[in-house]
Amino acid sequence: MRNLLSAGVLAASMLANTGCVVPIYSADPVTRTRELVFTSEGLRQIPETWQKIWFLDMPDHTSPFRTHGGII
Repeated sequence: MRNLLSAGVLAASMLANTGCVVPIYSADPVTRTRELVFTSEGLRQIPETWQKIWFLDMPDHTSPFRTHGGII
């Protein structure tokens, strides 16, 4: 009984480490390519989203030279 239980625990741990039971992408190369393109399209927009989050896409209003600011 102990051997059977040990074998079951070993099999369960090996099955958990082998990967997903259901694959994410299709086995057909054409369908898999389309799925990968759709996935990468979402990842391509991450830099623009990052710039919007950190307000890096805003214009810089500071001038590179000193201004007096008063009436001349």
